Amino acid sequence: MRHSFFPKGLLAGLVALGALAAAPAWANPSILFDLNTGRVLQHQDAFQRWHPASLTKLMTAYVTFRAIDAGELTLQSPIKVTKKSAAEPPSKMGYKPGSVMTLDNALKMMLIKSANDIAYAVGENVGGTIPAFADRMNTEAARLGMTGSHFTNANGLHDPLNYTTAHDLAILVRAIRTEYPQYAPYFAIEGLSAGKKVLKSFNLLVGRYPGADGMKTGFVCASGFNMIGSATRNGHTLVAVVLGEKTAVSRAETAANLLNQGFATPDAGGATVATLPVYGNPTAAPLDIRDQICPKKPAATAAAPSEDAGEQAATGPKSPYLEKLDHEPRLVAVGLGGATGPVPKAFAAIAAQSYADVPIPTWRPDRPAPGGTLAAQGDSQ
Repeated sequence: MRHSFFPKGLLAGLVALGALAAAPAWANPSILFDLNTGRVLQHQDAFQRWHPASLTKLMTAYVTFRAIDAGELTLQSPIKVTKKSAAEPPSKMGYKPGSVMTLDNALKMMLIKSANDIAYAVGENVGGTIPAFADRMNTEAARLGMTGSHFTNANGLHDPLNYTTAHDLAILVRAIRTEYPQYAPYFAIEGLSAGKKVLKSFNLLVGRYPGADGMKTGFVCASGFNMIGSATRNGHTLVAVVLGEKTAVSRAETAANLLNQGFATPDAGGATVATLPVYGNPTAAPLDIRDQICPKKPAATAAAPSEDAGEQAATGPKSPYLEKLDHEPRLVAVGLGGATGPVPKAFAAIAAQSYADVPIPTWRPDRPAPGGTLAAQGDSQ
């Protein structure tokens, strides 16, 4: 059941105009809220646990921002691609193990290209290991009051134990955007240029919806098409969290419809994100909708997260969010190299430990030992 704080007359008019997306066969968790005040304008199954897919990368970014604040690294610190991170499935940049980039570029690739290999590398470099980084993610989630969330990795690679809720994502978004406004430009980038490659944002609202300025999309078969869309008009920022849509287009349309409603009724709203009463069954297992989203794919294939595949699966009626931009995409250049900052502390500690674990070779019997003399050949003990 959708809970709305909009005047009935306006809401009925919007329905009559077809502004509201038709409800799918399953309930889509969603929440619309005012970023600055936290007022919730509309919500549906906001406490239903759901697989976040690449929305996980928002928590990866938040933990990283906190690490920067703590002096563990800087935006110019090196992020090294390891063998494990390079082996992650698409969507990915495809850099070879040993490649190094700045954290600044890594964040852009992770948030706009939704690169799983780079998100994994960020997790390893900031946390030392992925399990250690996941611990930090869960510590931050608990501190923020995200009671319906649990994270197991840095990129959203599907795991039954990696889950969140629309409500918790609203809490996370408010934390990112209010605590770290200096990083807001990352989420509004229209596309990246990596050498000769042009990597467009998977967020179909950016550059098309008036005032759109973020934030992130996600897709795995088990979750369907997830999206957090934000927009600012006249200094007023609204955020729509939409989970479990059938296509990349429908998630953009649903988010846009929610934002339209919010901007049309600026004084609507009741409870805040922090005070919204819990309802439904908040401890139920997260839904797995792979059979509806990827019915012809074997489980092993369906489990691999790919924003690329998600965009290719976007079919249906022509949508304004599939139209070409009415301007040349504003691209931000990214690439390897240029790291001049300190090595992330956790990664440096892991590297030092690995060197310490290398066995010290025994001294050759035909060479003088340090501080001693060559033993007589043939001496018996």
